[in-house]
Amino acid sequence: MSTWQLPEGIDELSGDQAMKFEMLRRSLIDLYTNKGFGLVVPPMVEHVDSLLLTSDAVNEKTFKFLDPASGKMLGVHADITPQIARIDAKRNSNKVEKYCYINAILQTRADDFYDSRSPIQAGAELYGSTDTSADVEVIELMLESLNLLAIDSIVISLGNVAIFDALITSETLNIVQTNELRHIFAHRSTPDLNVFMGNNTLNNAALFNALMQLEGDASVLSKALDLFKDFPVAQVAIKDLQAIDQALQAKGIQASYDLAELQTYEYHTGVVFSAYNKHYSKALAQGGRYNGIGESFGQSRAATGFSFDLKFLSQSK
Repeated sequence: MSTWQLPEGIDELSGDQAMKFEMLRRSLIDLYTNKGFGLVVPPMVEHVDSLLLTSDAVNEKTFKFLDPASGKMLGVHADITPQIARIDAKRNSNKVEKYCYINAILQTRADDFYDSRSPIQAGAELYGSTDTSADVEVIELMLESLNLLAIDSIVISLGNVAIFDALITSETLNIVQTNELRHIFAHRSTPDLNVFMGNNTLNNAALFNALMQLEGDASVLSKALDLFKDFPVAQVAIKDLQAIDQALQAKGIQASYDLAELQTYEYHTGVVFSAYNKHYSKALAQGGRYNGIGESFGQSRAATGFSFDLKFLSQSK
């Protein structure tokens, strides 16, 4: 192997590519800070317990090693959001706080969102508000980010993982079965769902089937309200989506809805959203709500935010 060859899934920018990336990075930071989002630069390495939270997906993607100085297990950040949760908890604020970042991260393997193992994650997060207006604010900022990157014709898709979670609580599934079902929904696999239901007894099999098909314009929200009339938590989740839809429409933003959508990381608790473009095979940016994410740091707060791979998108045109 040649000594200049990079590891699989690791890439770099140089020359004009690097200059284009840097110009866009500066423009994004200006955009975010002008909107009141304070810049933070989390460390590349932290104690593993601070990086993983309760996410198996983050755990699987985190490089870990023993620190020769302390003898403790450290990890290289594979996702910035857990670090923002720690930073917010350390601040011990009882008011709305806004953060932005553009940091290189490292993952043991590429996932359904990032193309490489070494993306540069850009994003913004808002802590301290349970109101749907906070979700609308970060969705707007996500769209402005993509417009700044000269990516147009964006299609926004929204869902709410609380609907799926409400169904799960009505079942008597173990952790393995729950994770399998979550994986099936994350990959929108109706055949796998049929196999799962053939091998397992579900109290609400018909509703899981129906949830998998709830995709389209805002009219699916009214249909969902009727389908999940016996699930109060799901009702609240659907009404949150209706409130967001009304706010987005008032701003001239049209959205589609996929109520079966689940994000890669299990820490999402409510509204989730993704931005798509017909020229790309997967989401360009994604985000959602993760209330209570700072609980392990002693500061459980409502939070919502988004992120994307700036290194990849800076080179897309």
